[in-house]
Amino acid sequence: MSKVLQIENLHVAIAGKEILKGVDLTLRQGEVHALMGPNGSGKSTLSYALMGHPNYEVTEGTATLDGVDLLGLEPDERAKAGLFLAFQYPTSIPGVTVANFLRHAVTNVRRPERQEGHELIPMREFRKELRGEMEDLGMDPEFARRYLNEGFSGGEKKRAEVLQLALLKPAFAILDETDSGLDIDAVRTVSEGVNRVAARAGMGVLVITHYQRILNYIQPQFVHILLGGKVVESGGPELVDLLEREGYEWARTKYPEAAKDEDELEQRAPSGQLTF
Repeated sequence: MSKVLQIENLHVAIAGKEILKGVDLTLRQGEVHALMGPNGSGKSTLSYALMGHPNYEVTEGTATLDGVDLLGLEPDERAKAGLFLAFQYPTSIPGVTVANFLRHAVTNVRRPERQEGHELIPMREFRKELRGEMEDLGMDPEFARRYLNEGFSGGEKKRAEVLQLALLKPAFAILDETDSGLDIDAVRTVSEGVNRVAARAGMGVLVITHYQRILNYIQPQFVHILLGGKVVESGGPELVDLLEREGYEWARTKYPEAAKDEDELEQRAPSGQLTF
């Protein structure tokens, strides 16, 4: 049976300000879902809260992966349980090569009992797998020798995330505005990589975006609209077309209470660099 990611009545606060106000979502392996909403609606808050970012406080609700309580796990344990987050703005790590980073990450996910400092996946075995995945994704082998995200273009950073996805093979991948900062050619290239990897591994995918363009390539079966910290509407791909024609003003008009909450979120937005 396929695994299930179940989110029920999830409330999340940042710096004491409630951002998510009762989110319900159910994803199954093999399904592609899109979560759409205007800036500030809480999309990134959901992704960070699910992965365990310490600044995002879950105040109510549950999140389980195949019955396992994700909220009771540390971020690395959530990754080992089968959850993956592709960041909107991947962090650069000078001095750590892509290959070295991936070898450690893959070893820790596949051998969850491993203690830091213990033996990694044998280099020869890992190198063969890495080269195979890079070849499938059309990536130059020299890419693996570069420092992770150091001096990378926006497209290169996102392709590095897809390479991580290919090697880690999670049950569920959350793509947090993966199209952010990419031109149309890079969006197509990255999307094709996600489609290839997800289909081969039978992953569940949650694409978080407020634009249609990435959904032209990673085509969702299920679409959800987040407004004011709540999922106000769920349906099929027709919702994407509706938003493209009428914008989010349609949702604000149909759900005035959620729109009011959205306005309050913007007015009370916490200072600093946190994304929500």
